[in-house]
Amino acid sequence: MMKPERSELSALLALLAGALAIGSSGIFVRIAETGPVAAAFWRGALALPPLALWALIERRGPVAADRARPRGALLDPGFLWAGVFFAADIALYHLSLMRTSIAASSLEANTAPIVVTILAWVLWGERPRLGFLLATLLAFGGLLLMVSPKLAAGGHALGGDCLALGAAWFYAAYILAVSRLRVRHGTGAVMFASTLVFSLLLLPLPLLMGEKLLPDTARGWLVLAALALSAQALGQSLIAYALAHLPATFGAVGLYLQVIAATVYAWLLLDERLRPVQLVGGVIVLVGIALARASRLRSAAPPASEPAASG
Repeated sequence: MMKPERSELSALLALLAGALAIGSSGIFVRIAETGPVAAAFWRGALALPPLALWALIERRGPVAADRARPRGALLDPGFLWAGVFFAADIALYHLSLMRTSIAASSLEANTAPIVVTILAWVLWGERPRLGFLLATLLAFGGLLLMVSPKLAAGGHALGGDCLALGAAWFYAAYILAVSRLRVRHGTGAVMFASTLVFSLLLLPLPLLMGEKLLPDTARGWLVLAALALSAQALGQSLIAYALAHLPATFGAVGLYLQVIAATVYAWLLLDERLRPVQLVGGVIVLVGIALARASRLRSAAPPASEPAASG
């Protein structure tokens, strides 16, 4: 009886660690020597080598022997859709970062959990418990407190907000696609294939948009490499692993921590200082996440469409 709870706890820790890593993306995009969409391309392209190595080790490892590999696994259309959804999400999010504050952009892009809950309920019957919905609302209220000083001051651009909200819809679709892919494929394979797709899709966009594609200095390349490793190879991969052990609706709530991380990073590195109301909001978010997990553990049985746990 304790083994599933330990498995869920390790998945939750992976989810939170992934959110902390992804939260750094706004800083790297801001200081990059390329355009925002070009940075999105390099985020994927530079992450491909470590992801390919991971997928290869995973394929030859002991876990692969326990996983039935269907014929034509690499042709699974789910990889294409995951890549398409993430390409749209990351391009819109990077563009929004250049038009509004990191805190506001992160908040708006992370309304995805609400969309995930609605889509998972409508498409697959993952009916959320009342306690889970209330915990989600509590976490969202905490996020509003965190960014309320910036929003009240009117320091964000409407265009940037619209881009971030658009990114949230595509990220919700990406979360659901990955949660389904992890039933049939290992984490490394999912991350490598979807990252390859979104990198290829984003490659021509900087040129079409007139953006600068290549950095000028070694520092510029280091920034892009850090973006690729922290936000893509590490952050997204940890989240993909976690989604194998958590339902998509619950896993999405944990991503609220990404907003806290992004706000703190912006405070420390870009001098976007946190006010007391923002600190209170961060505490409320963490309480909401804890209550959501408690509500999940009180469920009598997991939803029928919950992603299967795998190594």
